[in-house]
Amino acid sequence: MPIIASYAAQSATTPLAPFDISRREPGPHDVEIDILYCGVCHSDIHQVRNEWGGSAFPMVPGHEIVGRVTRTGSHVTKFKPGDLAGIGCFVDSCRTCVNCRDGEEQYCDGGVAWTYNSKERGTDIPTFGGYSTLIVADENYILHVADTLSLPGVAPLLCAGITTYSPLRHWNVGKGSKVGVVGLGGLGHMGVKFAAAFGADVTVLSTSKSKEADARKLGAHDFLVTSDEEEMKKRKSHFDFILNTVSAKHDYGQYLQLLKLNGTMTLVGIPPDAIPLKANPLISRRRSLSGSMIGGIRETQEMLDYCAEHNIVSDVEVIPMQMINEAYDRMLRSDVRYRFVIDLASLKV
Repeated sequence: MPIIASYAAQSATTPLAPFDISRREPGPHDVEIDILYCGVCHSDIHQVRNEWGGSAFPMVPGHEIVGRVTRTGSHVTKFKPGDLAGIGCFVDSCRTCVNCRDGEEQYCDGGVAWTYNSKERGTDIPTFGGYSTLIVADENYILHVADTLSLPGVAPLLCAGITTYSPLRHWNVGKGSKVGVVGLGGLGHMGVKFAAAFGADVTVLSTSKSKEADARKLGAHDFLVTSDEEEMKKRKSHFDFILNTVSAKHDYGQYLQLLKLNGTMTLVGIPPDAIPLKANPLISRRRSLSGSMIGGIRETQEMLDYCAEHNIVSDVEVIPMQMINEAYDRMLRSDVRYRFVIDLASLKV
């Protein structure tokens, strides 16, 4: 079993630091990938600091992985050495439940094997993520990546991209849709890009007026400062769909009142605490509050192909692995536009 360089957290209170891990030799259906870039997701911080509970240490985070295939198992048919490939939030599932059979593996009834902080299915072997130089996974859970796009910008598509693409597609956002995007961070900026590309009329809802110029550059047609009570009143019953990307505690009711009759607000951010919700904003206009989590392999590949066709990537700041703890601190201050991406060459010297 090869020894691989990585960065890991040893506990919920220690910084990430160099740590050697091992990867299995590729089995008949496995693909070995030399990791080139890995995006830094806010959920990495939640997991490393055990803010959701259930964190297992040592932990090697990272589930926005882009790399190049180095070896393949004897039965692999979808990849060959030299191909560009991606891995997102999970690396296996039960494959037999109705959700897996329908291409919705992220909702596997038998439980997915997450790319990190999980166990390889049927074993006690921990999964380690993309803050490392190499990974091995089953070919059926690996994505094809086009060579026409900037690879650092592609990496966050494996989580931030599909997390926003999937609900917009599921709720049929397109030409004629009035869409609000709450929050303009790693998720929100991708929500704006996709909704605008789909032909929707897009408004960014933010607490910070300073983000308006960026929102419009990303494709937003309008901008609404949520602390402006008069402007919020003008937008009551305005939107068909709201994509709520905020992971901090906030008032859902404030945004639900902006939906039209039969409108839907979908949550893709996960606040750490329960949020009280009154029934009236839902009942008064038959509005819906829903949630969505990433996408299955089929839809993620669809998203990557769409991005290649329409030249869509994430806006990123590339960092060496050695700057990850500083990057975490900056993320918590919202000091990134809009996603950090680790260049794994920094671990290969």
